[in-house]
Amino acid sequence: MNNHPTSSPTSLAVGRYNYDQLDHNFLKERINQFRSQIQRRLSGELSEDEFKPLRLMNGVYLQLHSYMLRVAIPYGILSSTMLRGLAYVSQYYDRGYGHFTTRQNIQFHWTKLEEVPDILTHLASVEMHALQTSGNCIRNITSDEFAGLAEDEILDPRIYAEVMRQWSTLHPEFTFLPRKFKIAISGSSNDRVAACFYDIGILTRLNEQNKPVFEVWVGGGLGRIPYQGKVIRDDLPPEHLLAYIEAIIRVYNLHGIRNNLYKARIKILVENLGIDAYREQVEKEFASMDLDQYRLSDDIMSQIQKRFGRPTLADYPNASATLENQRKQDKAFDRWVKNNTHPHFHKDYIAAVIALKEVGKTPGDITTEQMYALADLADQFAFGEIRVTHLQNVVLGHIRKDQLYALWQELKKYKLATPNIGLITDIVCCPGMDYCALANARSIPVAKQIAALFEDIELQEKIGPINIGVDGCINSCAHHHIMNIGVLGVDKKGEEFYQIKLGGSSYKEGASIGSILGASVTADEAIAAVKKLIDFYLEQRQDNEHFIDTYRRLGTAPFKEIVYATA
Repeated sequence: MNNHPTSSPTSLAVGRYNYDQLDHNFLKERINQFRSQIQRRLSGELSEDEFKPLRLMNGVYLQLHSYMLRVAIPYGILSSTMLRGLAYVSQYYDRGYGHFTTRQNIQFHWTKLEEVPDILTHLASVEMHALQTSGNCIRNITSDEFAGLAEDEILDPRIYAEVMRQWSTLHPEFTFLPRKFKIAISGSSNDRVAACFYDIGILTRLNEQNKPVFEVWVGGGLGRIPYQGKVIRDDLPPEHLLAYIEAIIRVYNLHGIRNNLYKARIKILVENLGIDAYREQVEKEFASMDLDQYRLSDDIMSQIQKRFGRPTLADYPNASATLENQRKQDKAFDRWVKNNTHPHFHKDYIAAVIALKEVGKTPGDITTEQMYALADLADQFAFGEIRVTHLQNVVLGHIRKDQLYALWQELKKYKLATPNIGLITDIVCCPGMDYCALANARSIPVAKQIAALFEDIELQEKIGPINIGVDGCINSCAHHHIMNIGVLGVDKKGEEFYQIKLGGSSYKEGASIGSILGASVTADEAIAAVKKLIDFYLEQRQDNEHFIDTYRRLGTAPFKEIVYATA
């Protein structure tokens, strides 16, 4: 397979699988089925207990104030048409915004149950759905936000993610797993998906014969009991991906705990059995399967790949020189380019990372106006393609370097040009107790106040790369366990308190779960604690040491002393 094909044979939407009539018919039938179930719930024919598993399988949660609809963005790719579809939903069925999650979904928090079928019908018209964004099943398959454009990519993970999406959707054996199940895949050995913190994480490398093989991680996860996954197979031929993944899940489905919600994840099973014993069972199951039935032949993969639109990337010999001149002439633009872009395999193109982290705004939220604007800008500058990151930002992937300055000027009009990717105000945040029925504390106000402390961009750059996650409960939607600084909301006799964790890191190289710093504190104390931690780090760091490296060099004790000395 050519990992970087650069042309599209038809007018297919770039970057994603394009539906045919069978796909449209499937969604239509499913929506009609769910419409009937909703009508029976509204009439009282179905109780809430009877209705709950039905709505969860269609992405509908009952939250604090309203029903929340979670919509899947497979492997994080949207077309401009899709984004306009989401904008329409936010405009006419919600309150003018949507919230991107760390699992490459978007959530609408104010939907009405009786309107959900109409919303789903509209989404289906733009080839979107909410299937399996909740429930004890295989969830939305996530991937690298730079898939298909990264210089180090070995194969395009989106093709395999799409195969897994089709295979796992309404799979009869995996409709009622012990608990939810999450898969991420990257086409590179450089981990950009936090592979070791998924139920199954898949990275790609070249073997000794220079052929791509998958490195498969299993048993990672966050939540109440965080675990770093372990490598179960490091040389899986891509043609056996489905068979091997199914073998892993069969073993989990057979032996996974079902009588304890908190111990029902595959991470617990892997930890209890040990990775060698788990691997032995998976290999035995794998060996018993009819591999020809599951084989991803070149013909199958070619058929899937043909349904993906590809950008036509022409050469623009003066593009790099133009960009460099514009950077020299405009310092603000130069800063944004430095912080918010990523290399493209084509020398005349670049990827722009657009922060949804303006100080004062809820991290990950995007307004109706911004959605429509981004869709237009994607059409104008990026072949109509938008990517959603697992850190609640978005990417326009194929920008001509000589057009980047024009794009940036347009982004500024919509408050989408914040130059803070990877800096301290690029905070990941869950909806918390402002919306979520599971939360113990509010997360959004805490994240906003922490960001406000560091609004000065020169201070942010002085601090350097760092990540902060703020969660309203132990379910860890904001990944506080694997952030350099994690802030976790906890309930203490009906009052909101916050636990601080230090030393988390997301990726394969140096991945770690953070350590609890000490006793939980109030919201004001937690916000002040973050300021103290950063001040101490700036005093103690050597050369241009990053926060995580200073923490690892010094250990927890001095940071704890700084926070609790006067508490």
